[in-house]
Amino acid sequence: MVVSRYGRALAAGVALALLGGLPARAQDSSTAEQTIDVMNTLFGKHPGKRANHAKGVVAEGSFTPSADAAKISKASLFAGPAVPVTIRFSDATGVPTIADGAANANPHGMSLKFKLGDGSDMDVVLNSLAYFPVATGEEFHDLLKAVSESGPDAKKPTALERFVATHPAAATAGSTAKTPSSFARQTYNGVNAFVFVDKDGKRQPFRFRVVPVQGEEILSAEEAAKREPNYLVDEIGPRVAKEPAKFRVLAQLAEAGDPTNDATKPWPESRKTLDLGTLTVTKVVPDSAEAEKALLFMPNALTDGIDVSDDPLIDARVQAYAVSFGRRAQ
Repeated sequence: MVVSRYGRALAAGVALALLGGLPARAQDSSTAEQTIDVMNTLFGKHPGKRANHAKGVVAEGSFTPSADAAKISKASLFAGPAVPVTIRFSDATGVPTIADGAANANPHGMSLKFKLGDGSDMDVVLNSLAYFPVATGEEFHDLLKAVSESGPDAKKPTALERFVATHPAAATAGSTAKTPSSFARQTYNGVNAFVFVDKDGKRQPFRFRVVPVQGEEILSAEEAAKREPNYLVDEIGPRVAKEPAKFRVLAQLAEAGDPTNDATKPWPESRKTLDLGTLTVTKVVPDSAEAEKALLFMPNALTDGIDVSDDPLIDARVQAYAVSFGRRAQ
C-alpha cells in the first residue's frame, strides 16, 4: 500500500537505504519499531521479506586488498590475502515485486559481508544515493510518517511538503540515485562516516565508495521503463558467470572541518580517495531467495582497525535492521 506516486518516489528514492552501525548517541529503540511500522504501512507487510530493500539477489565473490590499505588501517581485512565476500544487490522499497527499472526502485543497494581469516564477519551497507535525506533516525521516521500522511487527498500544504520545507536534503537526495543497466554498472556509496585506525592509533574518518571497474552506466527514465520487471535481478547471474564483475573499493578521506555526524552533507569531491582493493563478484548463489532469508548485514559488525563515527544514523540503522529482521524471521 503506497500513498501516492510522489510519496512512493520520495519514500523509495530518499528513504530506504539506511540501516547500519553503532555511534555514541543511542536512538530510543521505540523509534526503530515505529519506523518499521510506517514502512509496513507504506509498502505493505510481506512475510519473510525485509521492510526495505525487499527485492534482491545474493552473490558471492572475493575482496583483494591494496598495498595502501594496510598503511591507513590495522584491520585484518587489509593485511592478508583475498577473503570471501557475500554480496546482496537490491531494489529500494519494501515491495518485493517492484519493477527493477521503476523510479521507486532507486536507490539500489549493495550489502557486503566479508569473511575474515579469524572466522568473524565484517559488514558494509551501501546504496546509490550521494547523500542521505535526513540526519537522524528520528527525522527519518518523521519523513516516512509525513509521506504516509500525504496522499492525493491530503490538505495543502501536506505533511510531506511541510517536512521538506524544513529539511532541504529530503527534497534533493532522491534525485542523486539513478537506474543502472546492471547491478554491476552502478556506483554504491556509504553515506555514513567511519574511522580508520592504524597500527600507531592514528584515526582517519572516511566514507566508503564502491565503483564499477567497467564504469557506471545509467539508463534514462524512458529506457528503464522499457526493461523487463526483473531485468537487474535476472541479468547479474549470467553476466558474472561469463566474466566476473569487478569493483574498486574506495575510501573518501575527510579533512579538518568535514562533518562526520551528518549524512545529509557530502564531502567535497576534491577530497582524496584511497584505493582499498578490488571486489570481484563471481557467481549468484543457487537459491538466492532462500539464502537472503538468513542474511543480516549490520555495519556495526566491523573489525579492529575500523571504528564507527559519531553519526547518529548508524545506531538508527542498527536498531531498525534488528526490528525488521526479527519480524521477517517470525
